[in-house]
Amino acid sequence: MRIAVVGAGGVGGYFGGKLAHAGVDTIFIARGATLDALRTRGLRVESIDGDFTLERVNATEDPSSVGIVDAILVCVKAWQIPKAASRLAPMIGPDTIVVPMENGIDAPDVLAPIVGREHVLGGLCGIVSFVAEAGHIKHIAAEPFVMFGELDNRESDRAIRLRDAFRNAKVKADVPHDILHSMWTKFLFIVPMSAIGALTRVPIGVWRTMPELRAIAEDSLREMIAIAKARGVDPGDDALQRTMERYDNMAPNSTSSLQRDVLDGKPSELDAQIGAVVRLARESGVAAPVASFLYSCLLPQEEKARA
Repeated sequence: MRIAVVGAGGVGGYFGGKLAHAGVDTIFIARGATLDALRTRGLRVESIDGDFTLERVNATEDPSSVGIVDAILVCVKAWQIPKAASRLAPMIGPDTIVVPMENGIDAPDVLAPIVGREHVLGGLCGIVSFVAEAGHIKHIAAEPFVMFGELDNRESDRAIRLRDAFRNAKVKADVPHDILHSMWTKFLFIVPMSAIGALTRVPIGVWRTMPELRAIAEDSLREMIAIAKARGVDPGDDALQRTMERYDNMAPNSTSSLQRDVLDGKPSELDAQIGAVVRLARESGVAAPVASFLYSCLLPQEEKARA
């Protein structure tokens, strides 16, 4: 397979690096200091599962120089998707798949009108990783995994080929029976963690031990579960308990990328995460006062960062 990885941050750098390290023909679409680092120093990944280095990396800023690929992994921030997607056309052939790895729930709908819905899969990933410096990724917690699938949940050879490429690279990968259900499961997990972490400015090991903040997380989850059901997705009767158990099993120093961006004064995925919950609640006629409160409290910092 030929795989293009758009964005070489904590997600793209790690998963793209694993594919390239396993011998998959992998091309990174990057820019600026990241592109310079990949070209001159290669890619270095420090991981709790084992470090590795790629001394030679195929990286470019120009998608038109790549040619047709089998799969495109979109690993930029959610708010960067429209601009990134507008440059993908030269790499898309009749059977190319475009797989979003963002934390939000809307990425497939954002990509579809730009690259063609027939090319878009649903997708998600799990990892706690970040950029230590350009070309240097640190994976500090959580077992990395990827999931993706056709939006109509049909089995397809192209999704299976990508799954097998990841598995051959020693990455946990799956094509679930219902990709939208899997995306909502991830959405339930990441949104309260991100919002509470960003607002309190402490890692999960701190806020999950406080009864007051656990109650906020649980109330936020109840709202999101109600929204999912209103939109035809049933996360399961144990969704709340299952998500809280995931929080409790995470490394105490774990933070989300949204939280780290907020603390660093950078634009974040606020609108794609807790902002999307507020929007979907309004569209679905579901009350979501906790989500509205969290979003409103974080909005001033987001507007300052984007200014």
